[in-house]
Amino acid sequence: MLNTLRDITQAVASAPNLEQALSLLVTQTKLAMDTDCCSIYLLEQQQLLLSATDGLSALAVGRVRLPLDQALVGLVAQKEEVINLADAQSHPRFKLLPEVDEEDFKAFLAVPIVYQKRVLGVLVVQQTQARQFSEHEESFLMTLAAQLAVAIRGLKQKKQRLQHHSEGLVQHQILYSGQTASKGIAIAHGLVLGAEIAITQASIPCENVDDELLRLDQALQLSKDALAMMATRFEHEINQDISSIFTAMQMLLDEASLGGEFRAEITQGWRAESAVSRICCGYIDQFDNMDDVYLKGRASDIRDLGMRVLRHLIEPERVALTLDKPVILLAREVTTGMLAEFSPQKLAGIVTEWGGINSHAAILARALGVPALVGVEQLFDADLDGKLMVINANRGQLLVSPSPAVVSEYRTLISAEKALAQEYAAELALPTCTLDGHRIQLFLNAGLISGVVNDLASGADGIGLYRTEILFMLQQRFPSESEQMAVYRQVMDAACGKRVVLRTLDVGGDKPLPYFPITEDNPFLGWRGIRLSLDHPELFLIQIRAMLRASVDACSELFILLPMVSCLDEVEQALAIFEQAWQEISTDVGQSLTRPKIGVMIEVPALLYQVDQLAELLDFVSVGTNDLTQYLLAVDRNNPRVSGLYDSYHPGFLRALRRVSYDCHHHQLEVSVCGELAGETIGALILVAMGFDKLSMNQGSLARVNYLLRRISRTDLTAMLEQILRLHDGKAVRQHLLVFLDQRGLAGLI
Repeated sequence: MLNTLRDITQAVASAPNLEQALSLLVTQTKLAMDTDCCSIYLLEQQQLLLSATDGLSALAVGRVRLPLDQALVGLVAQKEEVINLADAQSHPRFKLLPEVDEEDFKAFLAVPIVYQKRVLGVLVVQQTQARQFSEHEESFLMTLAAQLAVAIRGLKQKKQRLQHHSEGLVQHQILYSGQTASKGIAIAHGLVLGAEIAITQASIPCENVDDELLRLDQALQLSKDALAMMATRFEHEINQDISSIFTAMQMLLDEASLGGEFRAEITQGWRAESAVSRICCGYIDQFDNMDDVYLKGRASDIRDLGMRVLRHLIEPERVALTLDKPVILLAREVTTGMLAEFSPQKLAGIVTEWGGINSHAAILARALGVPALVGVEQLFDADLDGKLMVINANRGQLLVSPSPAVVSEYRTLISAEKALAQEYAAELALPTCTLDGHRIQLFLNAGLISGVVNDLASGADGIGLYRTEILFMLQQRFPSESEQMAVYRQVMDAACGKRVVLRTLDVGGDKPLPYFPITEDNPFLGWRGIRLSLDHPELFLIQIRAMLRASVDACSELFILLPMVSCLDEVEQALAIFEQAWQEISTDVGQSLTRPKIGVMIEVPALLYQVDQLAELLDFVSVGTNDLTQYLLAVDRNNPRVSGLYDSYHPGFLRALRRVSYDCHHHQLEVSVCGELAGETIGALILVAMGFDKLSMNQGSLARVNYLLRRISRTDLTAMLEQILRLHDGKAVRQHLLVFLDQRGLAGLI
């Protein structure tokens, strides 16, 4: 049974189009179940269309349509459940359709095809013999329908897009969806690069090894020179973290690394192009076959370098990319090198089929402030080059060939957002005080040094969360104590006397390191955060020492934050290592070292019930709403099958937050919130209503939240809180808060 299911599913998934896939499905299913007929109906515009059959009249395919309130297949779709009848014609919902030639069929078994709670269609088998299909047969058909749902959905979408393109894109707006890697909205024409992997040159023997080695050396040097220029440019324009990516890529082209392997391949008798392609393809295959997500991502580094060298070998005249207007870049996968070749003023947006939200390219896109989407399925099924499009990364959407009315709407939206942003920014330097005089401190979440100085000068009360793992993610090895100290010192100096909260290394889960692979079945519940640091005290000690050394004679106050803590024993172990580092550094520097405050992130639900004990050990806590939501609701927010259940406005989660606030105040333990919820407009309202007065957020949220809270009374918020905590779900909470803001003329902030 399992082999049969696998064979049918693979045949359908690999079919070139929907029609062939459905034809294979009904034929193979009929054969596997030894029935007289198998058919599939797809739901289109609330009608079931006979889309393929092996047993009914072929002339009826694509012509017979059934409303959901008619016939047995309509009943299956309506009730979303299996119907198994020995004699279908005796059922009151049976409807004889002469054009399909089903008069001779008695036995009827039909199952719904459902994808993420939506019916896609109905799969039916029939037999002339009047008999009840067995439980085994029923189970087989149900399992097959469940396995095929994803493939059928994808093929339906592909067909719709191809139809739209063939009819002319000017009349048809097409919507693609993906994951947001960097927020923002932009309108521009598309530029497709690298629709196919460039490093697939045929293996061509060379005529003169010396000539090929000379060509390779020239291409390697030109590639290194370009990477060196990018490293220098980003060191000045963005920061040293980003420039280190290009420095590491230069090293990969050295004689001791890929460069030497290219040369060795040429000496075996291959042309330079073939040598580069053969070596790179070998490494790409190795990385692509690895289970670890981050290691898979290293294939893009090799692909980037390979394409770079090949361009210098094959088409050096097209290496430089010049544009006369901004574009939205579309590619299978965007590499850091590809992005670096664009002038920031000419890159309006980025859309890719592959890649993750924590890839090097995604980090760079956020640093550049460029809207970016990743994981956009079937992006290259149609010709998108040069087409006008809108990228709405705030909603995870790409609109291709939007109508003039839609473009006008988006232009109006962009202009309105710019005007509002200027209005909000005008007040950012003013302190955040509610109408009834409660001071709320707004801090900055950061992970790159770029922009920290300006962001803090613009009104943030300090750095509420500095993600030190970004430094580790952008290196090819663990950074040394001196390297870490230099970066932390830059952050401390940039704060200009304001608070700086440095979070210790928080990797694992969705943030693996390229040089420290972690393979786990459930990484979000695995070896991550403080668990990894405590298991490697040598690394943890170096990081704490670097933080302490960076704070020597600094005018800013250092806070150290421990992530992913789940028990008091972890706190005590971490404090012991901190004491060791403190003794070592204080012995070296003497009185100039000020003792920092130590805190933990509350993101593991168990700590919700140990605030009183935490208060005896620590100076502060910071609530990480992203992971706390995920763990309380048992939802992997990166899993598209269940991500719709991830909701930080779930009343149960909000009640947990209120308990944290109450317990912390009761035990006089300083508390802040540093998750995404703090930077959301209605999220900030709820948190202030609960008594949180320290919120840390991304730079883009500071001005908006400050503007809002200066126009709200906390007394009104407190009264509103009791009402929303009695609501049933997050949707009702959002709606209630929208009404609350609308009554005060502030709905435009949403």
